[in-house]
Amino acid sequence: MKVQVDSSKCQGHNRCMIFAPEVFEVDDYGFASAQRGGEVPAELADKARTAAANCPELAIVISED
Repeated sequence: MKVQVDSSKCQGHNRCMIFAPEVFEVDDYGFASAQRGGEVPAELADKARTAAANCPELAIVISED
């Protein structure tokens, strides 16, 4: 699984960090990006899906490999 944060949609609510801090990181301005180039370890896949489902702007894109 890969995740990507659409920077044009992210508003810095950081809900992804609440649900999956092992998958996402935020910059100094509070905008999110994916860790590890977006590669999500299998054991964190459910957390990544939960974060995507809870993003108010739907800025998180998941691609299942």
